[in-house]
Amino acid sequence: MRDMRIMRVIGITGGAGAGKSEILAFLEEKYGARVFEADKAGHKVMEPGTDAFLRIAGLFGKRILGQDGRIDRGALGAVVFSDREKREALNEIIHPAVKAMALEEIAGAREEGRYPLFVIEAALLIEDHYEKICDELWYVYADPKVRRERLRVSRGYSDEKVSAVFASQLSDGEFRKHCRAVIDNSGPIEAAYEQIRKLLGCGPAKED
Repeated sequence: MRDMRIMRVIGITGGAGAGKSEILAFLEEKYGARVFEADKAGHKVMEPGTDAFLRIAGLFGKRILGQDGRIDRGALGAVVFSDREKREALNEIIHPAVKAMALEEIAGAREEGRYPLFVIEAALLIEDHYEKICDELWYVYADPKVRRERLRVSRGYSDEKVSAVFASQLSDGEFRKHCRAVIDNSGPIEAAYEQIRKLLGCGPAKED
C-alpha cells in the first residue's frame, strides 16, 4: 500500500478564463486531492485578529473597514488599484501569509496521510515562487478567444475589462517557460481530463 505521506504537491496556474476551477474540482473529486486556493486563503488571512489584518488596518486606516469591523475588499481594492506602491505594500503582507498557510496545510495533509495529491492554485504561482514548495507546476492553457468568451459569459466582463485583465497577467510564453506540464483546456473539458490522466500516469482513484 502506498504511503500517502509521500504526497505529490502540484501547483496550478493559468490566465483568467482558462478553466482552472473545473480542473481543481476534477482532481479533488476523482483523485482525492487536497486543494488549496490562494485567493480563498487570502480572504482567511485578512480575518479580524490575524497579523495580516492588524498590519493592513494599520497601513490603510479605518477607510478600508466595513461597519462590521472587517476589511471591506471593495474599499481596499479601490485604494490600491491605481497606486502601485500601496498595492505592493499590500501584497508584501498578504502573499507571505498565504504561502505560510499553504506550507502549514501541506504539513498537516502529510501528517494525515490520506491525500495522494496536494494541489495549490494561485494566479501568481510563478511570480510568488511557489516552485520552491511544489514538486511541479502545471499551466492550464486556453485559447485567448475562448477565455475572452468565457469571461464575457460567466463574469459579464466587457472587452475592455478582459483586455485589461489579460494585460496584467503573464504571457503564454512565460507560463510555459516555468511550468513542467501544459493542459490545453480550449475545447471540451473531457479532453483536459484525459491530459490529466496521462500526466498522473493513472486513472481516477474514484470512478463514477
